[in-house]
Amino acid sequence: MIKENLEDVKRRMTEACKRGSRVRDDVTLICVSKTKPVEMIKEAYDLGEREFGENKAQEMKEKYELLPKDIHWHFIGHLQTNKVRYVVGRAYLIHSVDSLHLAEAIEQESRKKEVISHILLEVNVAKEESKFGIHTEETVELVKKIAAFPHIRIEGLMTIAPFVGNPEENRQIFQKLYELSVDIGRKNIDNVSMGVLSMGMTNDYEVAVEEGATYIRVGTGIFGERDYNH
Repeated sequence: MIKENLEDVKRRMTEACKRGSRVRDDVTLICVSKTKPVEMIKEAYDLGEREFGENKAQEMKEKYELLPKDIHWHFIGHLQTNKVRYVVGRAYLIHSVDSLHLAEAIEQESRKKEVISHILLEVNVAKEESKFGIHTEETVELVKKIAAFPHIRIEGLMTIAPFVGNPEENRQIFQKLYELSVDIGRKNIDNVSMGVLSMGMTNDYEVAVEEGATYIRVGTGIFGERDYNH
């Protein structure tokens, strides 16, 4: 199942790149493995996948210890400051930084472990009350503050778009995040790159690719429905 699903997702990514006049190599697939057993991750790994996404700090730490070290772990869930120690030094990229307070905790832990943490700022473009993330108009200010931290590198932006029946409804959300990243990129702030746009999930990743995503986060589309009861 995983093999067929991966092939299907990659075919659709390629087609979306053509429609959006994108270079296929500029878009990376993150296999969102949260709640999935190590065996399923191994199966995707054996098929050549190296980018995996987790949303619980302890679960990512456990999987990190059990699986090959050439995996890039992406932390995509809401990160509490008391769980930062599990993620810093293990995550290739932390997608969900949404406050100065959290960035300070990441800076502190990174300094302690003598590592540089690569992060994205999570922007709640749609201003959904149920979602984490800063609002677009607060982003530049936060970027400037975090840019001063020596053990953090801002690599770009991330958003979780609303769950909609028709993916077209999210096109505007992705366009706004893209425009925001271009605006920030033009400011040439030290220590800040806007090369990464993490947006698009199983139900809307094709539209996200057309609108400039460099990372898409697909879980259900690869591993099947999630069982939250175990």
